[in-house]
Amino acid sequence: QVQPVESGGGLVQAGGSLRLSCTVAGRSFDAYSMGWFRQAPGKERDFVAAITWTDGKTSYADSVKGRFTISRDNAKRTVYLQMDALKPEDTADYYCGAAYGENNIYTQRILYDYWGQGTQVTVSS
Repeated sequence: QVQPVESGGGLVQAGGSLRLSCTVAGRSFDAYSMGWFRQAPGKERDFVAAITWTDGKTSYADSVKGRFTISRDNAKRTVYLQMDALKPEDTADYYCGAAYGENNIYTQRILYDYWGQGTQVTVSS
């Protein structure tokens, strides 16, 4: 069992940047692949980006490609989401999830086993 814990959300103007962090507690954290999802009020929780601990393979939603970068620091058990050129439509609660299977990228919410509590990102126009 693992427990992701997010941090780093906040309020930023359009065009600005934020970096989210997700630190994973628990044994065998590297048996999981990690992903970021976001949920705006009244909407589904949607995939944003994912990464593997083993070789750093990544995947991005089309809406964030070229603006967001996911990375990891295995020694710190932490995954980052660098968000640049933020837009008002990026406003949402951002969740970090862990999906069992260290070599695979998972983009479907249902495949994730553990979630953090979420961190709020608000982008003003």
